[in-house]
Amino acid sequence: MTSTLKGITLKGSAELVAEFFSFGINSILYQRGIYPPETFTKASHYDMSLHITTDGKLKNYLTNVVSQLKEWLFECTVQKLVLVITCLETNEVLERWQFDIECDKSAKESSAPREKSLKTIQDEIRSVIRQITATVTFLPLLETPCAFDLLVYTDKDLVVPDKWEESGPQIIDQSEEVRLRSFTTSIHKVNSMVAYKRTNPV
Repeated sequence: MTSTLKGITLKGSAELVAEFFSFGINSILYQRGIYPPETFTKASHYDMSLHITTDGKLKNYLTNVVSQLKEWLFECTVQKLVLVITCLETNEVLERWQFDIECDKSAKESSAPREKSLKTIQDEIRSVIRQITATVTFLPLLETPCAFDLLVYTDKDLVVPDKWEESGPQIIDQSEEVRLRSFTTSIHKVNSMVAYKRTNPV
């Protein structure tokens, strides 16, 4: 981890944010039951117990996404990451987890570490992941088999690798939105929210 006692560098910040996305995406997939619970194992991180996938294909996919994301975070060219949950049968978007990413691009010019301790950043990240876990209490039950997709919004002039493809925004009709906590490394700031399909009262 490229972070010192004195503060945090752009590289260290990109690593921390990418790591958050890795654990955050795993948490959402586990909490929302997109994959069977027995395909997850427990891991301890941020002083808390987290669920990590053991599914080989999913693991590989997430590793590729997160390593590409880390590159874009380091270059300050990524604007948001969106995890979309869709109904497998109808392809209808049921949930949209959106993480807006702000980057202080002046960190690219100056290599001086920013004054923020690793512990403070990890405490903030822990609060966001706790909130993701707590959302299960108010999000509608996903009653049909679902799939997920990851959308990454980057700067317009960025050359996108071949394995990535263009996608529409995948918006939900008649949605409710809940803003979650944000965290900042002092170089990157991540604001989180979840939008879900409003269920008709019985």
